[in-house]
Amino acid sequence: MRRGAFSAAGIAAALSLALTGCSSSSGPAPSTGSGGSAGKLVVGVTSDPDTLFPWKATQFQAVNVLQNLYGTLTEFDKDLTVVPGLAESWETSDDGRKLTFKLRQGVTFADGSAFDSMDAKDSLELIMDEETAAVARTSLASVKSVEAPDASTLVLELTGPDAALPANLASVNMAMISSADSEAGLSTKPNGTGPFTFGKRVASQSITLTRNDKYWGAEKAKVASVEFRVIPDESSIVSAMQSGNVQLAVFNDPLVAQTAQGGTVTVAKTPQLNYHVLQLNAQKGDLKDVNVRLAMQCAIDRKQVLDTAALGEGEVTGPITAPAFKSDPDKRPCPKRDLAKAAEYLGKAGKPGGVTVKTIVSQGEYATSVNEAQNLKAQLAEAKINLELEVLESGAFVDRWVAADFDAAVALNGGRPDPDGSYGRYFTSKGNLNKVAGYSSPELDELFAEGKATTDQAARKVVYDKVAAQLEDNAAWIWLFSGFTYTATAQNVRGFVPMASGSLQYLRTTSAG
Repeated sequence: MRRGAFSAAGIAAALSLALTGCSSSSGPAPSTGSGGSAGKLVVGVTSDPDTLFPWKATQFQAVNVLQNLYGTLTEFDKDLTVVPGLAESWETSDDGRKLTFKLRQGVTFADGSAFDSMDAKDSLELIMDEETAAVARTSLASVKSVEAPDASTLVLELTGPDAALPANLASVNMAMISSADSEAGLSTKPNGTGPFTFGKRVASQSITLTRNDKYWGAEKAKVASVEFRVIPDESSIVSAMQSGNVQLAVFNDPLVAQTAQGGTVTVAKTPQLNYHVLQLNAQKGDLKDVNVRLAMQCAIDRKQVLDTAALGEGEVTGPITAPAFKSDPDKRPCPKRDLAKAAEYLGKAGKPGGVTVKTIVSQGEYATSVNEAQNLKAQLAEAKINLELEVLESGAFVDRWVAADFDAAVALNGGRPDPDGSYGRYFTSKGNLNKVAGYSSPELDELFAEGKATTDQAARKVVYDKVAAQLEDNAAWIWLFSGFTYTATAQNVRGFVPMASGSLQYLRTTSAG
């Protein structure tokens, strides 16, 4: 999903902020005028969020809802440049071992309580606590301590320079919550500092957010409410848009997008950082043998998967999709399908008769999953590798995925502007999602540490090229392709900005009327 249309300059700017600091009084929202609309915006989605607790959200729909309810210390603008969020500025010490944030004053949570540095300190310390099981814990691995010397100052003492930290803090998985709140309470009634507040939820049907008139940003949300309406499949969402019952939707399936375009519906195509991947758990069964994994890698024609599942809308990708650090997919074992080489690897593994790999597939979270899985199954069968597919509802898939209860998984993973944010939590030995990744090595541990400690962007690119080579040469996963999202809007919808990250944060600037 990373094409020329995406701004690499924005990424460069984001990284330069990591150690030079930033100062501003405004957040990322573009100017679209002041005041709000009395209208209601209905967004069509195919699945219900599997959690309302931001520190554990991995499902795309959960993230899309929660990023409109919660605030983070830093944020991304439309070009994925790091900009101020709940922290209006920050400074890094000369040795890179201290990061000092100046927090906004006058910010309140949805329940009316004030946000201050103790809320930020408690939030970060709980995310860092292994018992919390926060999915972004590894992103704070460089943080030695958190101090709150006064109500508007937050100080992070680091073990060493961390060039990725400002960007990593922009994830909703790093949301700031009130010190008075608990996971149990927030799982049913979110309480954030975002542009919207939690309204009501009808399980498996809808979630409604209401405008936060006390939002700290210069501009309040344009619509009085946003309803995320659950509709089983993307084609049904198109019908709902054509009948006027839904005003906005984001599609993954290019064929559905083609059917949506026209009449009262406009479709915008946006390259994405997200990547489609066949995840392999190197801790399970035959996949423990690197030769089996390499056999699978060599037996797959990635372009065929792209053409079959997404009508060729996208490009074959390597592990790192951010433009400033992008991997070269030709620098991998078997950049083109090679069945003879696949057979050779199976022979080295002592499995010339083939293997069976149990594979989970999500149905409902994104449109191309089942087609991808079926194409992969057909291709691998020609190499005597049987993908035994188990198609799961989105929530069940996420549960199995988080528990690493799979041999392989057909997945669409969210990419990030910084490679450390994308993979540090997966492929380092102490990464909090390493159990899910199923692979780590001392070499990768050293490379990820070097990448965080290096401030020069060109030097970081060299480091992450080595990371990509390690992942590909060991077939940790099989990266397939990246594509597009297709944002469909009704005639009365204005001001929504699609993002390469897939974020729906610009619902705050969207009007419907």
